[in-house]
Amino acid sequence: METIKAVVGVLRNQAGELLISKRQTHQFMPGFWELPGGKIEPNETNEAAIIRELNEELGVQPSQLIWLKTLSYQYPERKVILNIYNINSHSGVPDGKNFQGKEGQEIAWVKLENLPDYNLLPTLQIFINSLILPDKYWITPAQNHQSSEWINAFDLHLNSGIKLIQLRSKVCLNRHFIKELSNKCQQLGTKLLLNIPNKNFTENIANGWHLTTAEMLELRQRPCGKNQLLGASAHNLSEAISAQTSGVDFVTISPVQPTKTHPNAAPIGWKTAAAITQKLNIPVYFLGGMTSADTQKSHQLGAQGIAAVSSIL
Repeated sequence: METIKAVVGVLRNQAGELLISKRQTHQFMPGFWELPGGKIEPNETNEAAIIRELNEELGVQPSQLIWLKTLSYQYPERKVILNIYNINSHSGVPDGKNFQGKEGQEIAWVKLENLPDYNLLPTLQIFINSLILPDKYWITPAQNHQSSEWINAFDLHLNSGIKLIQLRSKVCLNRHFIKELSNKCQQLGTKLLLNIPNKNFTENIANGWHLTTAEMLELRQRPCGKNQLLGASAHNLSEAISAQTSGVDFVTISPVQPTKTHPNAAPIGWKTAAAITQKLNIPVYFLGGMTSADTQKSHQLGAQGIAAVSSIL
């Protein structure tokens, strides 16, 4: 079976819109939308390939590249290994909402929330959550939820700009209390995921759910709709692959470093966490002993970012 190695670039305009292009009738998977890029030529580096492809397709000259992720996708007749780069600095980006590229392909600037409206190539469909999810995931303390200390910590993280929060509890919580927290988050554009007992995946009380490892391992298919965000906890490669197979949108890998909340848990270390991340297509958050100072390192190792139970500010 043929294996194709390719590169694509993530380009955004000042409005935060993403540039995508439509595959032409003579190409594999015609009519599908994708990130701009193409195949890597023999003896060509990934970086040289993305610079060449963007220039040939769009007339864009990248000057600062950052590797984001490598995806592996199996089509019936071929396997694609796709290296994705963020184009942080460039010149020659075309203006206009919809137009043609240098090779006659249709091009569009699209808001991230409107991407599902397009017929996306499977690899871009997989990558959507990596584009949308933030690089910090705060997990609330699991006890004393209605205490002033707990509420103050929640409000502090919410008002500091955290855009993804897991409401974690080992006991059932009052639905009115959850709704109040959800309304606070909605006002600031923050997504709230519930990690509580007796999960009801048909309920739209928040933005989605976070599964414990035990809950995830019992799944045979995704328990909620695509309109809800679904995360899961994993501690090794086998669990992480099971989570991906079950249809979750992202995983947390832990503990990466020693942590006060689980002092008896042996940390897996940065190297193992990175190796797990490289085997997955879905976004990964590193959890365990993380601080904001670890965000950049997590990106360099291919993770979406960091997660923390204590303060993440």
